[in-house]
Amino acid sequence: MIVPGSSSQLLAATLAEETGRPLATPTYDRFPDGEGLAAVPDFDDDEATIVAATDSDAAWVELLQLQDAVREAGAERVTTVIPYMGYARQDESFGDGQPVSARAMARAVSTGTDRVVLVNPHEAGVADFYDVPVETVDAASVLAEPLPTDLADPLFLAPDEGAIRIAETVRDAYGTGETDYFEKHRDRDTGEIEVSPSDAHVEGRDVVVVDDIVATGSTMSESVAVLNDRGAARVLAACVHPMLAANAVTKLRGAGVDRIVGSDTLERGCSVVSVAPVLADALD
Repeated sequence: MIVPGSSSQLLAATLAEETGRPLATPTYDRFPDGEGLAAVPDFDDDEATIVAATDSDAAWVELLQLQDAVREAGAERVTTVIPYMGYARQDESFGDGQPVSARAMARAVSTGTDRVVLVNPHEAGVADFYDVPVETVDAASVLAEPLPTDLADPLFLAPDEGAIRIAETVRDAYGTGETDYFEKHRDRDTGEIEVSPSDAHVEGRDVVVVDDIVATGSTMSESVAVLNDRGAARVLAACVHPMLAANAVTKLRGAGVDRIVGSDTLERGCSVVSVAPVLADALD
């Protein structure tokens, strides 16, 4: 059975349809003292696939409870799909006495599962923190599907050189266009940092700024503003994980983003495409 965490109900339902597996209906309750309780009263299977984005501390606790709940209900094998892994950017210690938070979370999850599937973790190395087999799925290709089919001389831009692969993946799935990445330049006179594409010209072109995650939107909105100043025809933002915290959407719109495209690893208003088909292949 597919068992959804409360943050991943739409994705879990879509994955159930893709795989033909039954969908459990967990309950998510909270006691007066603030403690949560996630349960699976209708679970009846010997295999469980828990689908739970960990976009908050409460979501992490809920995931651990669901793992324990399906074991209590008789599951002999548990697969844990984490569409968005929170704490993945805390993959190393910040200093003496500081935790490696991604490792701590991975170890906790490992105690209640036989296998983990991650979708585009922000730092690939976090997969090594788990004590069970881990499969990392690249779902960036799905971002091409909802893009307009009439992009003019499209350019797919990554946030930096190290992330050029994600831009190439979306470009390849779209079927045409160039790729490039942003570079940061410090002005010798003012000390200010300027963000700009490394090589490609953008004037008159449709530009898709691609990233694995958009959190606060600050970095991407700076990049979008530069593109509009340089005469880009349209600028679209595409990301696997649309965290879009606080006023991120307003920042991006204010900077001139024509459209924001995200997947359902995090269920937001711009989650217009599902990673379920990619996950279904991984689960086969």
